[in-house]
Amino acid sequence: MTSGVHGPFPAKASPLSRARGQAQASPARPAPLPPGRRALDLSVALLATLCLWPLLLALTLLIRLRDGAPVLYPAERMQAPGRPFILWKFRTMTPDPDDHGVTGGDKAARITPLGHHMRRWRLDELPQLWNLLRGDITLVGPRPPLRSHVAARPALFARVLQNRPGLTGLATLRWHAREAALLHPCRDAAETERIYLARCLPAKARLDLWYARHRSLRLDLWILARTLWPRRRRRSRR
Repeated sequence: MTSGVHGPFPAKASPLSRARGQAQASPARPAPLPPGRRALDLSVALLATLCLWPLLLALTLLIRLRDGAPVLYPAERMQAPGRPFILWKFRTMTPDPDDHGVTGGDKAARITPLGHHMRRWRLDELPQLWNLLRGDITLVGPRPPLRSHVAARPALFARVLQNRPGLTGLATLRWHAREAALLHPCRDAAETERIYLARCLPAKARLDLWYARHRSLRLDLWILARTLWPRRRRRSRR
């Protein structure tokens, strides 16, 4: 798919316990990373952690003081079909033991004031540097999906997850704002899930598969640059 690409290129168990148990029972593994790519992931993760530790510490203290514990949110995601792992984030919502699914308008009231600011600047995803260090994810690739979405579309994710999930990706870059606009009006979890599966997931998967076919260092650098320095939409003149 080239039309959606711009720039230089066309009462349940906790997620932590569930992922640990399934990971021990499942032999599935993602494709191994080339040594050069893994070295780049480690270098970026270590350098970013060294540079950003004051920000990480400040956010940790702010969340603890303003919103209480826990500071981190363990989100179960799939590294490959049948292989879950824990993706770490700063907590941006009030805790709910029955929380599941993607975030839509039905969860808007649970987002804390500090969480709104962190989500706006994607600061809640900084703890994923730990996932990058561990090798759970790589710098650029498809964003790791929920277990329920892999189960709902097994054939599709068998193709998408041939590439290791990424800290950022083409689908996230192109569809983040559109997804938020589609899911914001949703009034309950069922409506959010229905719209995500029907509208968001297929479009993002097409972009992930396009990326897999055209993957290159140049494309990865472009995606990273657009993630760090997003384009500002020009206001139309009257």
